[in-house]
Amino acid sequence: MSVDTMPAAVYRGNGLIAVEDWPVPALGPDDVLVEVSHCGICGTDLHLVLEDRGRAGSVFGHEWSGTVIAAGTNAAAHWEAGARVVGNPTPGCGKCRACTSGRQRGPPDGFSSTGAYCRYLAVPATRLSRIPDSLSTRAAALTEPTAIAVHTVNLSGVTPDDRVLVTGAGPVGLLTIAVMRARGITDITVSEPSDDRRARAVAIGAERGVTPDTLGTPPLGLTVKDPFTIAFECSGKPHAAESALDQLDYAGTLVFVGTGHEQPRINHNRMIVLELTAIGAYN
Repeated sequence: MSVDTMPAAVYRGNGLIAVEDWPVPALGPDDVLVEVSHCGICGTDLHLVLEDRGRAGSVFGHEWSGTVIAAGTNAAAHWEAGARVVGNPTPGCGKCRACTSGRQRGPPDGFSSTGAYCRYLAVPATRLSRIPDSLSTRAAALTEPTAIAVHTVNLSGVTPDDRVLVTGAGPVGLLTIAVMRARGITDITVSEPSDDRRARAVAIGAERGVTPDTLGTPPLGLTVKDPFTIAFECSGKPHAAESALDQLDYAGTLVFVGTGHEQPRINHNRMIVLELTAIGAYN
């Protein structure tokens, strides 16, 4: 490949992104050079920019799909030009207690400085997965957020016998509903203020959609009239997390999935009296 530079959307701080010419990344022996085809805009990316949490000089974007352009000397045995791929942005170290126990997570400092809001990526071959012929490259860009939903559902232990509440019908909430429906879980209610998002959630598989203001606040020690056994909080909004806790049945489970800048006020007394469980699902 003879191209030396590429366009990249670079975060410059103070909520500003500039499209600049960056050098095409160097290819190591164990790396694969990928031309980015599609890249989603994650809620994390929005938080990094709108709340100025990102490091200046970074390129964001981790929900991507693309095509192999070249492979390093070692990687060439497994990857050929033209292969369609997706990448794992948080592969873990493979050595710490979490990784060796099967609960791998990303590096403690978050995503690397060079994401996929650019033309080319140099990616370690071990972090790539091949896109099957049955899946379009565009749809494959949803692999990473779908993996979040799969991980979330796995951690929750939800079964077809559960009565489920999902608060927030954004991308992660919708994908969580889709994963549960694929596993035979049908009694799903979604709480979402947006009419359009509620309708989309029902179209994907939620049995019913409600607005947040219809959810009750029971006295301590009591449950709402029709409580849920599991609630997935996917919005990252404090009031949604607080309300989700209030909707749980005795020995119910609240799964925190969505992240946000403001912190909820969790009623620990309710958790104690009703013996509730809270789980965090890294996203």
